[in-house]
Amino acid sequence: MKHLILAALIALPAPALAQEEGEIEEGFSLMEEGAKLLFRGIMSEMEPAIDDFSDLAEELEPALELLATEMGPALIELIQTLDSVRYYERPEVLPNGDIIIRRSPDAPEYEPREEGDIIDL
Repeated sequence: MKHLILAALIALPAPALAQEEGEIEEGFSLMEEGAKLLFRGIMSEMEPAIDDFSDLAEELEPALELLATEMGPALIELIQTLDSVRYYERPEVLPNGDIIIRRSPDAPEYEPREEGDIIDL
């Protein structure tokens, strides 16, 4: 008799475990669906901003290309002339449009860069 009761008690939890596993799987699928809905909502909210950014990039593209082709070589020459950017103060724009870049008073003495030296920014 004891064996029969023991066997019945051991057999009871098996369907309960199966039911819990099914509930856990259902919980995970509900969480997955919730995450999908959340991301869809975020994407639909972000879509106008992404479109605006794409439009802005298209508008700026010609200006950036012009900057790269015309100012690029001059900026590279300027960087190669400076021994280190950290030794200079902010550029100052004069009323006539000239731009002055002064060396900081506490910077070490200027040593011109030689051809092939590594640029230290």
